[in-house]
Amino acid sequence: MTVYSEALELIQSERWAALATIHEGHPLASSVAYVVEPGSAGLLFHLSQMAAHTEALLANPSASLVVSRPDTGQGDPQLLPRLTLNGTVEALDPSSEEYAAARRLYITRLPGAAERFELGDFILFRFTIETARYVGGFGRAARMTGEQLKAAARNS
Repeated sequence: MTVYSEALELIQSERWAALATIHEGHPLASSVAYVVEPGSAGLLFHLSQMAAHTEALLANPSASLVVSRPDTGQGDPQLLPRLTLNGTVEALDPSSEEYAAARRLYITRLPGAAERFELGDFILFRFTIETARYVGGFGRAARMTGEQLKAAARNS
């Protein structure tokens, strides 16, 4: 298995990550749920406008996301596979077909989120991966582009 396919498997199998933004000039880290679009074209976040990270993304669409295997309390946590994704977000237009398709995908993967789509303060964002850094354990690390991750998805 290549580091590209390992990184891809990690983001496809998890659904909870740490989101880093800049809020009022300062770093802000939050936890968010995400859904991977087909072909790893992007990741979807459905976020409340009441959250500081949403305000930050609306002001500055640059973001970083860290996906990791959960720490079970066993072994060395430094050996856990993890992936840092850097990119930009865009809010999807709720009246568009693109939004409708993304909404269906999101609810299919996270059925408990369906009721939040009925609330007026939530925004559906697409995160486009520009670069990534994968660490698969001691001595297993690689930098890659979003295009390389998409290519790995096409080849899997």
